[in-house]
Parts: sequence; structure tokens; C-alpha cells
Amino acid sequence: MESVRTQQPGREVWIDWVRVWACLLVFATHCCEPFYLGGQGSLILTRSDAIWVSILNVIPRACVALFVVASGYLQFPLHYPTRVFFKKRAVRILVPFLIWSIVYALCWGEPVQNFKDLLLNFNYAAGHLWFVYMLAGLYLLMPMLSPWAEKVGKRELQFYLALWLCSTLIPLLRQVLGGPAPVIYGPSGIPNAARYPLWGEASWNAYGVFYYQSGFVGYLLLGLYFRKFVGELSWKQTLTRALPLLLAGFLICHIGFLRGVWADCEGHFPVEGPVALAAIWEAPWLNDTLGVALMTVAWLLLFRKITAQGAFYQRAILPASRAGYGMFLSHLLLLGPISGWFRTSLGLGKEGLLGIWTTPVEILGSALVSFVTVAFLCIWIQRIPKIGKYIMG
Repeated sequence: MESVRTQQPGREVWIDWVRVWACLLVFATHCCEPFYLGGQGSLILTRSDAIWVSILNVIPRACVALFVVASGYLQFPLHYPTRVFFKKRAVRILVPFLIWSIVYALCWGEPVQNFKDLLLNFNYAAGHLWFVYMLAGLYLLMPMLSPWAEKVGKRELQFYLALWLCSTLIPLLRQVLGGPAPVIYGPSGIPNAARYPLWGEASWNAYGVFYYQSGFVGYLLLGLYFRKFVGELSWKQTLTRALPLLLAGFLICHIGFLRGVWADCEGHFPVEGPVALAAIWEAPWLNDTLGVALMTVAWLLLFRKITAQGAFYQRAILPASRAGYGMFLSHLLLLGPISGWFRTSLGLGKEGLLGIWTTPVEILGSALVSFVTVAFLCIWIQRIPKIGKYIMG
């Protein structure tokens, strides 16, 4: 069926669909975590759980990248003076972030230590808040890059996107070259595999040749490229481009995760270890890796074809898109208990109520129930006169 093309003036309807999809993917990602994080830090109970995690936690991995692309598409280059841009972003992004940081500091963990952590970093009990710091860093770059973004041609932008795409191979290359990586710990106790030095990096220098072209700035440029240079594609053109990219990206992440788990389990389950073990398993699906980049492009191509504005869009998608940032900030407060209820009710692994299907039902069920519940509450809060926008963004 053809999409109804009745665009609201000045509104990119497909971006609303992308935001809601990305938000749902965030929920799915966090609902997967109990199935490989636990025990001493890392815990996978059964072989089937490892396979389910490698599927259901890989499909959503483009969630954060999609949020960044949406911001790049709508905000970059800047449409108004820098001062006005920062003022608008502060009200939209920083005020809700501060409110929810205080909520998490009071509700989770040790409040005194949490507030001490907030002086230097996000609250480690609410790890998803790292996203806001990254987004703020991109916003600081936008005014500097905007004059270039206004004038950049298609070939030039393709060149910089190609450099960025090359940089997405670096995390995978480090794993291949570095072998079993030693682990270093930050003040949070969260591990990071020590980096294998490449192309100018050394113990005294982290700024290799791809340093400034890597990371989330590539997704910012990707949003710019889609806005300026990606024209209308037919469904046939879209599918012949998007499906191979989606499959390739999925396989890179899926195989990479399972390869690490199989190496550590030595043929036996459960497999358990410190949290550093899970950090190494996760490496193939980090946000700056090739598989995630390919899946991001695929999702963008597909969602650009969705422009319908019927009753479902008006009553569900649009309100959820507007409340999406608040949903992201607040969702763990409800997702954790809902996910725990599913696991308690259905059991664990093959011994669960549904056998090997217990894990996927728990992941998908808790993600959907959490998403609908949080969306309803956040949309309602956002509509509170005068204060709703400061709480939800």
C-alpha cells in the first residue's frame, strides 16, 4: 500500500517514526542486559540464551546512532545564531537531564556517592545518561562546523563519510591484532579493554590519524548527507540497498558477539566472569563499529519511505516522538521492575515456563510493556502546563 504523503508544513514526519523506533530499540537493548550481565558481572546461563542475546541485542544496536542522525538531520547546519541555538538546546536537553540525574541519584545506589559522582560525571547507577554528555559535545561542535556544512558538496561529504566508515573498522581491528586484551578500570569500576595502538597512537599519544574523524561525529555527517543529497528512492531501490546493509551489519555484530562467548565458555554453560568479560563480548556491537554503522544506514533508508500521517501517527507516534527524550531519560525506573517481574513470573533459561522460548518472550514482552507504560506517563507529564517541557524536554 502506498504511503499517504500529506506532510505537515515544515515537519519531517519520517524523523518522528525514526525517533519512536530508536526509543523502542533502547528499551529492547536494556531488556537484554539481564541475560548476559549478572553473577560476578557477566553471566549467560545457557547456549540458547547466548544465541537469543546475539539476535535480540544486536538488532537494536543502532538505537543511539539513529538519535544522533535525527539531530544532525534537523539541526545541522544551524538554522539560527549560536547563542539562540545553545539557549534552545539547554532548555530542551540540559534542564530535563539535571532533573532526572537528581531523581536517579536519590532513588538508586548511595545518594551521597551519587551526588559526588555528578560533580565529575554522570550518575553511574544510571549508565544510560552517558548519552547526554556525548550529545552535548556534538552540540558544541555544530557552530564550528556549520559554515562548512552549508557549502559542502556531495563528493567532499562522501570523502569524509568514507574516512569515518574506515574508522568503524578500528575497534574490530584492535581485537584481531591485540589478542586477549588487558583491561583497565575507570573510577566507576566499569572496564575498558586497553587499546592496541594504531596509526600514530602510542602510550603518550591517543590522537591517531582517524581520531578526529571517528565516533559520533560521523552520524552527525550522515544526517547532513541524507538531508542534502539522498533523493527520493522507490521501494525497490530502497530494499535493494537497505536489506543487504541490514543483514551485513547484523552478521558482523552477531558473529562477533558469539565468537567471544564461544571462546570463553569452552563448550560449557553457564559461562560467568567479571564484568570485564561482558565488555569484551560487547565490543563488536559498540556504537562506533562497522556493523552498527551499516544497520543505521539501512534503518534510515527504510524509514524515509514512511510518511503517513493517519490517526495512529497523530495519536501515538507524534506524541511519543515529542516525549522521546524524556522517555529515554526516565525509562530505567520502570523498565527494571517490569523486566524483573517477567523473569520472576516465567523463570529462567530452558527451565523457564516456555522452555527455550522463555528468554525471547521475556525480552520482547518486557520491552513492549515498558515502552507503552513509559510512553503513556511521559506524554502525560509533558502536557502539564508550564513545567512539563522542563521535565520531559
